[in-house]
Amino acid sequence: MKTPARFVIWGNTEKPAFWDVLPSLADWAADQGIGILLTTKILAEMDGKPDFPHEVLESADGFLLADFVLTLGGDGTFLSAAQAVRHRQIPILGIHLGELGFLAQVTVDDLFPRLNQVARGQYVVEQQLVLEGRVSDDTETTWIAVNDFVVSHARTHRMLSCRVYANQRLVGNYKADGMIVATPVGSTAYSLSAGGPIVEPGVESLVLTPICPHTLTSRPLVLPSRVEIAIDFPHDHRDPVDLSADGQTRREILPPQRLVISRAPFTIPFLTFEDKNYYQTLRRKMGWGRRGDREFAASRD
Repeated sequence: MKTPARFVIWGNTEKPAFWDVLPSLADWAADQGIGILLTTKILAEMDGKPDFPHEVLESADGFLLADFVLTLGGDGTFLSAAQAVRHRQIPILGIHLGELGFLAQVTVDDLFPRLNQVARGQYVVEQQLVLEGRVSDDTETTWIAVNDFVVSHARTHRMLSCRVYANQRLVGNYKADGMIVATPVGSTAYSLSAGGPIVEPGVESLVLTPICPHTLTSRPLVLPSRVEIAIDFPHDHRDPVDLSADGQTRREILPPQRLVISRAPFTIPFLTFEDKNYYQTLRRKMGWGRRGDREFAASRD
């Protein structure tokens, strides 16, 4: 793979660990002869005067100057970077400074060994499916989701009534706390907590998961990624419907508006490594398949 010349630092500045690691990260970049692009938010919190060489990421198109984005925080930080990068095809590498870190897979302890691999071009890029959403009467605005779109009555906690269509064919009428439309990457996030299946990222699909449905027969559904999902709501709905994308952006939907979700015309590249794999992440982060670990360990002995 390409040896990087410049990268963006995208961090959760509310975490003390971000500020702890930043000086060492700047030293590493200087030693490697690799340039740093800092966000305006990071600069503002440093009073605009970092004591190391840097350039400024002044707009979203500034990502095009970088070879990759390094996120320092958690999965939310990773997702916010993906929302900003959008279609620009800049790989994202996530460093988790918290506890779980499913998307941000690299630990702080592994940060510099992994960055040394990146500097040598020893990494792989995996393209991940992205969803695109729009409201029926707004042709100008689209949202993207790497994990999921969620519709609910988030502010009132009332039950949501909706109809879901796949390619203009009625899937069903739902009464639930909300509806999730997730990507395979997002299948291990909110959808999983709501009883949805785990979908390997290589399976090009969408997952439709009702949140606490008011019927025992309303189950999650896996659909082909080529399907266009439409969700509409009763015209006499008293409350606006809340839409969120990756938990990052929100807007209201006012019936008779409907939400239309489809596969985006672009993917988001994740930067990872040959020795990382999805099943390893499931085992380590979620305790997947641990029940038999002791028996197999004994048999190896």
